[in-house]
This record gives sequence, structure tokens and C-alpha cells, in this order.
Amino acid sequence: MNSTSRTPNASPLPLHVRDFADCRNIAHGAAFIIVSGSSAKDFPIEQFADIPMITVNGAISMFMGTGIKPFFYACTDTSFSLQQPELFAYAMRTSQRVAVWANQAQELIVEPTGDLYLLKKAPKPTLTEWLLRNNQDLVRNRAVWGSRNRSIGFSKNLAHGFFDARTVLYLALQLAYHAGFSKVILVGADMNQSAGRFYETDGSSISPCGLDQHFHSRILPSLKLMSDKVVGKEFAVYNLSPSSRIPSGVIPVKTLDEVKAIIQT
Repeated sequence: MNSTSRTPNASPLPLHVRDFADCRNIAHGAAFIIVSGSSAKDFPIEQFADIPMITVNGAISMFMGTGIKPFFYACTDTSFSLQQPELFAYAMRTSQRVAVWANQAQELIVEPTGDLYLLKKAPKPTLTEWLLRNNQDLVRNRAVWGSRNRSIGFSKNLAHGFFDARTVLYLALQLAYHAGFSKVILVGADMNQSAGRFYETDGSSISPCGLDQHFHSRILPSLKLMSDKVVGKEFAVYNLSPSSRIPSGVIPVKTLDEVKAIIQT
């Protein structure tokens, strides 16, 4: 069980908090990451019910009525449970594993039925650590020393924390690597702010979105680092979105038939 410091007035953490070491390399093969881009609506999720799935925030709505229990659910938006309480509660009830911030865990109205993990950001390195590269689990951009560059990286072991690229998709990718998956297929990774999220309608609560603000400064540089320094024989990432803003040279776009073949190999 993790020990987490709390203020005297904070609610106690749920009893079944787990350490990220408990879920490291527990899986293998292919996994889907389901996020909230508009193209996710075209994904026949029930055809792939036997493949593990990682999902985030409101993309959990894809799972409603399917009987599929997400392998992992992650939420980094601390206001999401207030904006979309029914979706958040559904995620807590159905997901095999849940990753949220410690302050979110202290305020859960519906406790997760699966294992609960507490998120923390990867620490910024000192200059000595930067030069020595003494933590192989934290892959960083070494080109230039600076505050922004120090915050761009990829965590292979979430016990050390994760790198926030201003999109929860990037956390999901780090979760997939941490868990041991070798082939990851992105669903709904459009990165198109103007198209909105597939689960939001004119009458629903619309959460703030910073894709346009952060795409070129944080999101794309982080994905490029992953593509250059993490992707290889043991970890491949593919994009099922035909209209994705992510260049195919960074994450290759595949058709559904191609994805089926990838899963079988």
C-alpha cells in the first residue's frame, strides 16, 4: 500500500491503493488506447472485446453497454468528475485499474472496484542527473538544457512518475509501456480541437480543451521523442485515425484491416 501525506482535514485514501510496481510488465501483446476524438465513433469496439483496452476521461462512454471492462482507466482532469459525474462513476465501477491524482482519490464519491493507482509527475532532473543519464526508466530530451526540455520525456516505469504532455493520451501511452504491451493502437487520436470530443453534445457539459494551445509546444515534441527514443522492436505504436493531426512519420496511420493483421502477428 502506498503511503501518501495528507492534510489533517483531507479524507482518507481508499484502502486498496496499489503501487505502480504491482502492474509493471503484467501484460504483453496488443492493446488499444481509446481516446475522445471524433473518429472513435467509427471504431467497432465490441469486435475487439478480447484485446485489452486503456481509456481516459470521457472516452469511457465507448464502453457503456458493451460489457467490456477497461484494462486501465486514467483521468488527469481534476474537474472531470464534477463535469461528467455519471461517466466518471461508470469508469470507477467497471475499470480493472484506475489511475488518478491523490487529491482525486481522496474525494471519490464512487470508489473503484478495481485496483487504484496514484499518479505523480516525473521529477525534473538536476544538471548532474541530466548529464549522467542515470535513470534509464525516464527517457528525456537531451538536446538542450532548459525548463521546457526538462519536462519533455517518456516514463517507462510509472513508479518514477509520468511526463505530462498536456494530453492524457500521452499518459495512456506510458501506462501501456509500463504494463508491458508491445503493440499499441490509438483510437480517436485525432487531436482536432474544433471537431470536439465524440461524447460531448450541444446539451452536455463541455470540458476545456488545450489541444491547439499545446500541440506544437508540448504534445508533438513529446510524441516525437517517444517515436525516436522509445518505439522499436519491443514497443510499436499505430494510429487508427485517418484524420489525425499527428504526422504519420511520428505515429503511422493504419486501416482497421491492417490493425487486425498487426494484432494477429
